[in-house]
Amino acid sequence: MGGSVLVGLDGTGNSVPAVRWGAEEAAVRNLPLHLLHSWVSQPWPASPTWGEAEKHRYGAAVLSRAESLVRQVHPGIAVTAEQVSEDAADALAERSEAATLLVLGSRGHDTISGFLLGSVSLRVLGRAQCPVVTVREEEQSIGPGPEIVVGVQELGAEGDAVLDYAFTTAAAHHTALRAVRARPPDTPRGAPATSPDATAPTASGDEELLSASLALWREKFPDVRVIEEVTDGRALPVLLGACSRAGLLVVGRRPQRAPMPLGPAVLALLHHSRCPVAVVPRL
Repeated sequence: MGGSVLVGLDGTGNSVPAVRWGAEEAAVRNLPLHLLHSWVSQPWPASPTWGEAEKHRYGAAVLSRAESLVRQVHPGIAVTAEQVSEDAADALAERSEAATLLVLGSRGHDTISGFLLGSVSLRVLGRAQCPVVTVREEEQSIGPGPEIVVGVQELGAEGDAVLDYAFTTAAAHHTALRAVRARPPDTPRGAPATSPDATAPTASGDEELLSASLALWREKFPDVRVIEEVTDGRALPVLLGACSRAGLLVVGRRPQRAPMPLGPAVLALLHHSRCPVAVVPRL
């Protein structure tokens, strides 16, 4: 992965944590940082009565503040800024094809106007070709901290993109990786698992299957400390419980999902997780 770290900015308060997080990712991965703002998709505090010139000035100020912040936290990284006349979701989805990572800000837990109600972030999350990290407005950290949690429900090649991103991120940040697999509590021992995301393992063999799915990644990333965890319960509460101690939750999404761009479990994790969430498109 050699593309830039792409950060989408709307100019509201949630842009600041996204810029800080994106700058940190660019620094630890030795990648350039690209800041993008769409002047045709400006939210409050942009005025609905502004003309094109006022919107351009607002966008230029948003990008200038973001560049100044980047140079404060990581003065050595290469930074570019772009103001576009395309819809923000379209521009970010298109540029995600060449990006290593896309970072978006989101509003806090106590507002009803966040990305879960169909704003730019929701549309981007369902279309992006690279992993997307959503960072909440109240987030104070600038990296995944002491532990990353990755959900391992898909086994084999279908889960490779998720594990690739999780291990690469853990290695870049010298962070422990907790690989979590949920085992539905109503699955009889020795019977096929009933999770819709599972590939029909037996309940009694989940630990072995998890270990087997991680073996090649452990060899590829020998310096990453891996904690394997199989927990009885549904995937959503199991992952939310695990990430309560983590600095980043990594989950996958199925490509070309219709009619909803994201599944209900991913949406629920985005809404309820207390740490940033990386959504990785599966191959």
